[in-house]
Amino acid sequence: MLPLPIKQAPWLKKLFALDALSLKKLTLLGFTLVALPLVIALIYGASQINRLSSQGASAILDVAALTQTNRELSQTLLKIERYASQYLVLQDEELKTNYVRQREKLLGYLEHHLSAHRDDQLRELAEQFSARLKALDNLVMASAVPANQLEKLQPQFTHLAQLGQKISLRTNEVINRHTGQLTQSADDLSAVMLYSLLIIPLTLIIAAVFVALITKPLKQLIAGIERLERGNFEHKIRLKSSPEINEIAEALETMRTRLHALELQKSSFIRHISHELKTPLAAIREGTELLYDNSVGELNSGQQEICHIIRDSVNRLQCHIEDLLDFNIVLDSTSLQDSEKVHVRPLIKSVLADRKLDIQRKRLTVNVVGDEVVLHTNTKQLKVIVDNLVSNAIKYSPEASSIEIHTQIEQEELALSVKDQGPGIDKALQQKVFDAFYQGPAPTEQTIKSSGLGLTIVKELLMRLNGTILLESDPAKTPGTLVTISLPRAKKYKE
Repeated sequence: MLPLPIKQAPWLKKLFALDALSLKKLTLLGFTLVALPLVIALIYGASQINRLSSQGASAILDVAALTQTNRELSQTLLKIERYASQYLVLQDEELKTNYVRQREKLLGYLEHHLSAHRDDQLRELAEQFSARLKALDNLVMASAVPANQLEKLQPQFTHLAQLGQKISLRTNEVINRHTGQLTQSADDLSAVMLYSLLIIPLTLIIAAVFVALITKPLKQLIAGIERLERGNFEHKIRLKSSPEINEIAEALETMRTRLHALELQKSSFIRHISHELKTPLAAIREGTELLYDNSVGELNSGQQEICHIIRDSVNRLQCHIEDLLDFNIVLDSTSLQDSEKVHVRPLIKSVLADRKLDIQRKRLTVNVVGDEVVLHTNTKQLKVIVDNLVSNAIKYSPEASSIEIHTQIEQEELALSVKDQGPGIDKALQQKVFDAFYQGPAPTEQTIKSSGLGLTIVKELLMRLNGTILLESDPAKTPGTLVTISLPRAKKYKE
């Protein structure tokens, strides 16, 4: 027979609809399913212990009664034999009375303790003993006592003694049976309690299932929030869970949509404004250079000074626009999806080639050492990061000094460090340099101020690429600043 499809199996529908329950109902259901097997095991164990206790108490009473009956039967039979023999010889009425009293006592034991017992053999032996005892009465109570009456009495007591011995053996068997039953019941109860321990892993599995049902959507929400924190607004937040979680997911999705729209507006605005600024700026810069080079005629000293100020301002404005374009990369989340294999060493050389004039102007020596590394990341963003680090190192390096760029693999992570020989950064200012638009003390020979966005851009991009940045500088001991970034998904390049 083919199994029913899910749509035709109501119990499967209910099982797969667990995640649609509210957190309150889901928690209550999980607690119930975890507690129910434990409660059932506890009740069943208590009932078995109570049954064993009752069985043990009943067995103890039976054993005590049988033991006492066996002992009393043996002692009373000896007394009856003595009184009967003495009465037949002496014909003393007191002896006869004692005989009758002991006989009634013995019959009472037989009737109440043996004949009423649940064991058939004991009842049969008690009936035989009673019949033999009545036959003995005919000999003892006879009005005329013949001379050989005493001789006839001895076989009767011999038969009674044999029956008493059989009763004793049977009572021992019954006692051993009770003991065996108690032992077996105790073993069965022990086995049941051991099997009950299997409920513990079952309840743990049930608890783990419900913990997963509760925590899985929460983890998905956390992952969505972390994507929003990194500025990734492309992935929709969709969850099918409890009503409370769905409400949170819908609120996050609404927020994601609005943030994405605002980000697109910001990126579009920055691109347009940058383009609109760069077009007239190029013309201004070209005209300024023509004036500065005396291409349209000699300038006097005052005109030359004004032209110099205009030229510096144009260069400064161009740097700000370039920083603004780099910052737009941070705002633009669409580029975050483009992950590819990047060869780090050629990328560093490309950055140094772009900064060749600045390096030559300050007569700097740049040493690139370390491992050949291949990294899975966004090429454009990584180049912006390295360019900002190199630009800062060039800007703060003294004339004719050196810059060290080192690459290393540490547990599948790229550790890229840039070290200059500049004045360094005070410890009090080391955290502030990552703030947007913060500008620390500029180098003495630097005439164009920066925008204060370089390290902010680096930190934001590293956060989105799951990387970290560490700045080390102690001007009181040694000059220079060491900046180290770490990025995951790296490995050594093998040709």
